Amino acid sequence: MGSTESSTFLERNEFLIRRLHSLAGLIPVGAYMCIHLLTNASVLDSPGRFQTAVYQIHSLGAALPVVEWGFIFLPLLFHGILGVVIIRGGLPNSGAYRYTSNIRYSLQRGSGMVAMVFILWHVFHMHGWFHTAWWLENVAHPFFGAQFSPFNAASSAGAALGSSLVAILYAIGMLSCVFHLANGIWTMGITWGVWISPAAQKRASFVCSVFGVGLAVVGMSALWGMKTVDQEAARQVEHKMLEAKLASGEITEEEAEEKSAPHAAEAETGAAQAESESDTHTGG
Repeated sequence: MGSTESSTFLERNEFLIRRLHSLAGLIPVGAYMCIHLLTNASVLDSPGRFQTAVYQIHSLGAALPVVEWGFIFLPLLFHGILGVVIIRGGLPNSGAYRYTSNIRYSLQRGSGMVAMVFILWHVFHMHGWFHTAWWLENVAHPFFGAQFSPFNAASSAGAALGSSLVAILYAIGMLSCVFHLANGIWTMGITWGVWISPAAQKRASFVCSVFGVGLAVVGMSALWGMKTVDQEAARQVEHKMLEAKLASGEITEEEAEEKSAPHAAEAETGAAQAESESDTHTGG
């Protein structure tokens, strides 16, 4: 009686909390990571293919922030913060594996910490966390954040990954995320009682390992494609696609200015001015 009263909320509800934690890591967060890496890998086909995928995402318009926060950021924060609580001892290590050593348990925790730090930095580096003008001007841009421009997807991503150090950090972070997901699926199966015998755990370990290696190949290929993209050629493709979107009325001038890279916006302005001057001279 006394021990029950003195136990914490997390300890009293450990069964439910651990399952919600693993579920959040698999369905919204893990599924999104797979889609995200596959989308990024489309740059290997061509910058235009990748830009098309980004346009499709941004076609959600005002619903995009709702989707991002409801199905990505909030589940990610829940999974990450609760993971920190578990690592710091807020929950007992009753999930230790019966039939294997706890090495994978420790690696799961370590990779989770690396993945969380990487994701926070990655979102800031590429998107700046928040999109208000004051934040972008006074916080994100001065600290090398918000480097990704949706309407110049491949060229801006390539520029953001221009530093070899940044690319190495991305590789470490991405591989940590992949391992955390693949190994997490295996540990989730134990937590949920899907595979509990030694033989079942061995089979599941093989399947999860194959999945992890495959996803790592996709992720590293996407990183290589972004790192080595011909930025000038990509900008030309992106400019033509943007002009077509503007001409069809699918996007507005204001949206194009907001979501295009500064150099691209300047180039478009310069091109418009040159065209105007050419028309003036011709008319004269």
